[in-house]
Amino acid sequence: MSVVVIGVEHTKTPLDILERVTVADAEVSKVLAQLASYENVREVALVSTCLRTEVYAVVDRFHDAVDDVTTLLAERAGCSPATIEEHESVFFDRGVATHLFKIAAGLASAVPGETEVLGQVRRSFDRSVDEGTAGPMLTSLFRHAVQAGRRVRTETGISRGTTSFSFAAVDMARQHLGTDAEGASAVLLGAGGLASGTFASLVDERVATLDHVHVVNRTEVNASELAGRAEGRVSASGHGLGDLVEVLSRARLLICTAESDVPLVTPAHLAGRGGHPLLIVDLGMPRNVDPEVGLLPGIELLDISHLSAVVEAAVEDRRSEISRAEEIVADEVARYLEDMRGRGAAPVVVALREKLETIRAAELERRRSDLASLSPEQFDAVEAMTRAMLAKLAHEPTVALKETAGTPRGERLLEAVSLLFDL
Repeated sequence: MSVVVIGVEHTKTPLDILERVTVADAEVSKVLAQLASYENVREVALVSTCLRTEVYAVVDRFHDAVDDVTTLLAERAGCSPATIEEHESVFFDRGVATHLFKIAAGLASAVPGETEVLGQVRRSFDRSVDEGTAGPMLTSLFRHAVQAGRRVRTETGISRGTTSFSFAAVDMARQHLGTDAEGASAVLLGAGGLASGTFASLVDERVATLDHVHVVNRTEVNASELAGRAEGRVSASGHGLGDLVEVLSRARLLICTAESDVPLVTPAHLAGRGGHPLLIVDLGMPRNVDPEVGLLPGIELLDISHLSAVVEAAVEDRRSEISRAEEIVADEVARYLEDMRGRGAAPVVVALREKLETIRAAELERRRSDLASLSPEQFDAVEAMTRAMLAKLAHEPTVALKETAGTPRGERLLEAVSLLFDL
């Protein structure tokens, strides 16, 4: 069996494809069940965020797994498998650990060192456990990944400064607005996890100097709860979607973070603005704003693809910390592989020794009548001799299984031993 990851992410995939394959929280159970139903899949977990949708799986046949997952992604995107193949990333065995550990450490994020992704990785694994699709191999992989992410943030300064995707988005908005941000009102669409981080940045006077933040959400009580976290730093209020047109009529900034299959902001919502300037930052995946909105007079529409300037500044500021984080990731990958080598061989080694010991004990018992003339001391000597012979016979296979565990040769040896001794 092999561990593989197949998926699409923001550095290689056009945004229109990325948003179509994104799996909303309500769909995770269905998609995991579909993946787990494939004959070739033994364990599976799904990591789907605004920047990536990736399938982590333990499979019997690597190429069949790639074909199955690629087809699923293509169906979600409404395109051909060939189009997905052009943009997808595929890793197996050691490459899977390196890739996931970098993600957990924030090294594969739009903003290096961002703090939100570690929680996303952990929640993705927890969801697969809840759905019963994760087994021992993925459990070990994700637990080591979370450990790597925590260690990077503890032992390096990679998370100083612009430390989250939402912080970077608000910082980008501040740079675009300049002095227009002072005393202006902003609208935050959504009240989930990404919205929570965005709201914290909007009410942070070090980032923005807004007069009021309107939080708009399908469930108004959730919007009001989030608005209450301003704690007097900035005036804030919660609203339902029915108030969106009204609050947008006097806003200078709109940041969208909602989870929705259809655009929540259309030209109709802005018809009464009369060309007054409005900066829109759409972080939704799929995108929350109809692209036609960007053609309206006075509207500047940005999305996650426009974060590059903020990211470059963050990278330059933490270049040495990124190098140190990469060293930690490499060290944690080595630890994980060492752990997997031991775990992979141990069950077969134990089963082999138990099988041989059972045969030895049964044969000695069967011949006990032939050894009746031996004294108890002599019989114990015979038993000790057979145990020693068994230990010597099992030594070389045991060493070979342990030293090659986790490698293609080790997989073949494990399979051969299991077959030959009916383990």
